[in-house]
Amino acid sequence: MKAARKSKNYHHGDLRNALREAAIAILEDEGLAGLSLRAVARKAGVSHAAPYRHYSNHEALLVELAVEGYGELRVTIVAAAATPMEKADRITAIGGAYMRFVSKRPALAKLMFGWRMAEHDAVPEFVAAAESIGTEIGTMLGDPTLGLAVWSTVHGLAVLILEDQIDLGQRRAGSAVLPTRAEILLRSLFHNV
Repeated sequence: MKAARKSKNYHHGDLRNALREAAIAILEDEGLAGLSLRAVARKAGVSHAAPYRHYSNHEALLVELAVEGYGELRVTIVAAAATPMEKADRITAIGGAYMRFVSKRPALAKLMFGWRMAEHDAVPEFVAAAESIGTEIGTMLGDPTLGLAVWSTVHGLAVLILEDQIDLGQRRAGSAVLPTRAEILLRSLFHNV
């Protein structure tokens, strides 16, 4: 009887984190097309039903990954602009940090920036996480309009790079050049602020 009770109460220990780590690994290795709850369960070494303890469906997992990605991006740009500096330098620091995140986490960035939910309004945490980036940039610059202009510029640049529409030298030199190239571009656009 104790054995039956023990197996009934058995749990992974940290299933949610194991599932997220597996999902990120699949996302980085195979892209969004390879990311399914079944694949995540297999990668985490749990039953195919286990993910449903934490995620009602595939979209719920994607929302959580995207929201966490926006949180990570926010921390990255806040840290880059934390020290006192001139506004133009702050803009380039924000842009460099944004592009550093994109170059280090391209699969996650593609999910965050490219994935479209059927109804955004049905997932307010995703909308709030995305919008918080623009709000944070506006706050750091002390000007919401300038923040929106900077965010639009660097985000557009990031999407163009993720979709391989433009080459800022990353095709030949690798993605490590992207933060510096973004900083140069932002400095030339916003040098008079």
